[in-house]
Amino acid sequence: MKISNLMITGTGSYVPNCIVTNQDFATNKFFDERGKAFEASHSEIAEKFKAITGIEERRYVEDNLVASDIGALAARLAIEDAGVDPETLDQIIVAHNFGDVKANTIQTDVLPSLASRVKHALGVKNPACVASDVLFGCPGWIQGVIQAAAFMRAGMAKKCLVVATETLSRVVDKHDRDSMIFADGAGACVVELVDGDKQEGIIGMEMGTWAVDEVNYLFMGAGNTENADPAVRYIKMHGRKIYEFALTKVPQAMKSCLDKAGVDIHDVSKILIHQANEKMDREIIKRLFRLYREREIPEGIMPMSIHKLGNSSVSTVPTLLDQIRRGTSEEKHELNKGDLILLASVGAGMNINAIAYRY
Repeated sequence: MKISNLMITGTGSYVPNCIVTNQDFATNKFFDERGKAFEASHSEIAEKFKAITGIEERRYVEDNLVASDIGALAARLAIEDAGVDPETLDQIIVAHNFGDVKANTIQTDVLPSLASRVKHALGVKNPACVASDVLFGCPGWIQGVIQAAAFMRAGMAKKCLVVATETLSRVVDKHDRDSMIFADGAGACVVELVDGDKQEGIIGMEMGTWAVDEVNYLFMGAGNTENADPAVRYIKMHGRKIYEFALTKVPQAMKSCLDKAGVDIHDVSKILIHQANEKMDREIIKRLFRLYREREIPEGIMPMSIHKLGNSSVSTVPTLLDQIRRGTSEEKHELNKGDLILLASVGAGMNINAIAYRY
């Protein structure tokens, strides 16, 4: 008896060419949220920043490109990798947070939707290919894959393109230390229903939203300088609260995902977690293993890309997945047939999700 599996059949990503190092922020004067300048030197700030986040450099998109442009570039690679005719796509789902933001502006543009723009850029004529956006914070791409899976399980689609794209460099306050975290990039995948002899692909999913006390942990706010225009707003976050929330909630959500898949941590080959903060990610994995009463974490189980690419929000997980599959990741990792992969993310909302995937 054939089993209908939800498989990622192709991936693609776009990593911008402009490299911005921690030292490149030396000309920025940083202020706290009260408008008071930090007394520490830039070298002290950069050293502490790297120690906590792991970020040495990040990528910014070229001035002539916007989020939908780089999303389409990643999408083309995913379609090519999957070997599918784009006219046969049933869904194009694009995850982002700020839409298209042109260089040297702060205004977001989501009319029409980025998914419609990506469909246009790809030249897909089929009107039955429905294009829609997902706004779910940093977990947006994983949520897009979950939505694609739902459409396919419901018999409403057989082949979906899920894209993640973001240009956070265009919405940061250069006088806020947190601006050093954010980056640009795009990732994409094709998800298809594929008949097989055994269960593969997506075997478990978990998602949740905490919006009582946590809803404004990430928000849009005025610049940090005393004379900042209150009408001009930038991405802001309560870093300590996000850190504590993630350490408390994400490990349990990841375990719940594995439980639903009928597997446990000992079966997992790789964990691809949102690249937000290296120290936070490592503590999340440590706490996940402790839920299984395990103290020893296998070497190489958690690939990282944050050191060179920074935090590109929705794009971190699909970019990391694509680079591992293509052998272009900073750290050398491999995915082999039968490997169990755990994908997980946390972000604005506050939202958390995870997917257990049999490769």
